[in-house]
Amino acid sequence: MAYTKVNYEDVDPVAGSMHFLRDPLDCETVGVTVLDCEPGWSGKAHDHTDQDHEEVYLLVEGEATVTVDGEDVSMEAGDAVRIAPDATREIQNGEIESTFVLVGAP
Repeated sequence: MAYTKVNYEDVDPVAGSMHFLRDPLDCETVGVTVLDCEPGWSGKAHDHTDQDHEEVYLLVEGEATVTVDGEDVSMEAGDAVRIAPDATREIQNGEIESTFVLVGAP
């Protein structure tokens, strides 16, 4: 089959909010995650140096701040930010619910 389809809401979330779609979609070289954030939610600061993959964070709904190497990047619905593998990143959600699509490769 040339495609795989899944609804992210059918994928059990990890830590209550992260729907990892890589395996359900049978992706070979890209990771896709949908992140539903409650108001005031904060993620863990991390990087992907060891995996050598960059990420793109697309904010679909809401408002949030992504801190990249100590610099706050304010985001509103429709904004996307690309993050280098060795950059430390952390999401801090705003006062309303937000939804991100996170994409990483290779």
